[in-house]
Amino acid sequence: MAKVFISDLVLRDGHQSLIATRMRTEHMLPICSKLDDIGFWSLEAWGGATFDACVRFLKEDPWERLTQLRRALPNTPIQMLLRGQNLLGYRHYADDVVRAFVHKAADNGVDVFRVFDAMNDLRNMRVSIEAVLKAGKHAQGAISYTTSPVHDIPHFVELAQGFAELGCQTIAIKDMAGLLTPARAGELVSAIRAATGLPVHCHSHATSGLASMVHLKAVEAGAGIIDTCISAFSEGASHPTTESMVAALAGTEWDTGIHLGQLEEIAAYFREVRKLYWQYESSFTGVDPRVLISQVPGGMISNLSNQLKEQGSLDRMDEVLAEIPRVRADLGYPPLVTPTSQIVGSQAVLNVLSGGRYKTISNEVKLYLQGRYGKAPGTINPEVRTLAIGESTVITCRPADMIPDEMDKLRSEIEGVSQSEEDVLTYAMFPDLGRTFLQERNADTLSPELLLPVSAKNAGGESTRFAADEFRVTLHGETYHIRLTGTGRGSQSERPYYVSVDGVSEEVFVEALNEIEISGDSGSGKPRTAGKPAAGSRPRPTHSGHVTTAMPGNIVDVLVATGQRVLAGDPVLVIEAMKMENEIQASISGTIINLFVTKGDAVTPDQALLEIQPE
Repeated sequence: MAKVFISDLVLRDGHQSLIATRMRTEHMLPICSKLDDIGFWSLEAWGGATFDACVRFLKEDPWERLTQLRRALPNTPIQMLLRGQNLLGYRHYADDVVRAFVHKAADNGVDVFRVFDAMNDLRNMRVSIEAVLKAGKHAQGAISYTTSPVHDIPHFVELAQGFAELGCQTIAIKDMAGLLTPARAGELVSAIRAATGLPVHCHSHATSGLASMVHLKAVEAGAGIIDTCISAFSEGASHPTTESMVAALAGTEWDTGIHLGQLEEIAAYFREVRKLYWQYESSFTGVDPRVLISQVPGGMISNLSNQLKEQGSLDRMDEVLAEIPRVRADLGYPPLVTPTSQIVGSQAVLNVLSGGRYKTISNEVKLYLQGRYGKAPGTINPEVRTLAIGESTVITCRPADMIPDEMDKLRSEIEGVSQSEEDVLTYAMFPDLGRTFLQERNADTLSPELLLPVSAKNAGGESTRFAADEFRVTLHGETYHIRLTGTGRGSQSERPYYVSVDGVSEEVFVEALNEIEISGDSGSGKPRTAGKPAAGSRPRPTHSGHVTTAMPGNIVDVLVATGQRVLAGDPVLVIEAMKMENEIQASISGTIINLFVTKGDAVTPDQALLEIQPE
């Protein structure tokens, strides 16, 4: 009997696709023994955006999550998603960092490494695949499936043959946006099986409504493993339902041997867990055939929805979805998978929100157009390239060949803060964010984002009570920057709050004397954005010399000083928005007379960030 195996994605891609990767480890561990009893081929539980979310939002050590899951799942292989030379970050790393990361991931519990590259450039996957095989683990080469004038069956078969030559034990078809059709799936699986003889693992998001049919046709064509997700976190931008696919294959030659009764107990548990994360629910949870045009992958559409919502621009989603394929064509049709999905998606948002196409170009787009992410599958729009990088040289070698070894430098930079090689690798993935995380962990002040109580949700599914969580306070002529980092247990009227005052962690005890419910914004009928920092001492822009940002973000670098002369178009600030870095340029030529921001500040479009006195 040609049994088909199941990999379940509830611990990674399921919640990444539907609740912006916010599930906490504490809500995973209680059900692990039940998951471990099922007999899954693997449980995807690490990699992708989970590492970023743990450090950025949940304030969990991602390495500790992995070791805890490894102990809780002794009988089931743990699978991770690895971005080749990008690992889990958004840039290429030196080969010694790649080898060190794979080694530590294997040591801490990863058994199956699904390795992909956003450009389908085999050069960017070779070192990580070699490292996985050296660690004695399972290397799965992943084809980032997409459609375009340059992506056809021979193109993907050639890539699969390359994986086989590198020593991969299985080939995954990674249909991250739900673009694969049933007929195409059967043709592609048959072609890969014939060319390589390797087992094929099918992964398809349900966004377009085709994924269950894709799985069935892939199985009929010889796919031996399929990705599904427990029903509580399945369908929509996520994946076909585990219970449904098990039932569909039951009694056939591809029977999975999994019992539906066991799965229902797990689904019931996760249905209750999902309720706790209602504030992160994507507005795009159903079938959305627009993905067949926009090609936005499941994991990204949830984050894109949240990012637009935070900027008060969710009503412009259709414009962004229409702009994404245009940006993708300009960039030579890269597959839309992290980090290129983020690069293309963020640039599309900038094109829509900043008042003109390519009026603002992210640093990542500039690096992409220089060849720093690998070879583009198609032809790049020369006008866009010139606009972004001018006459800069475009590299043609493997990008990582230009990166010297980094581990010793990273160890030196984080010395005194890191306590292990894993800490150094956390810092390597996200230097500023990682350093802050490790410092807060060492000071025992880590505190995750607040989960709003279900009772705060109104009939429309939105919270009706909001307050700033970052602000400036001026007292007796002294100004303090205060950020709420967490809250402790207490009574309804008395509880401790953990705050950062000018970067120093403090604990304050607050006794509430009254409570005011805020349901809207000055009669607009629309709820205000939670956690959006007040403008503080920054003036609102009133003239052309006031430099602003097109979207909310954090200042990651200040490139100028007061008294410095600049020309219109010169970079003056670097802002991180939607995990991408964007240069803010001087609006006019003149002299910097006021700087209203410093590195690390959160900023919004209605604030002047600096002031230029015109010539």
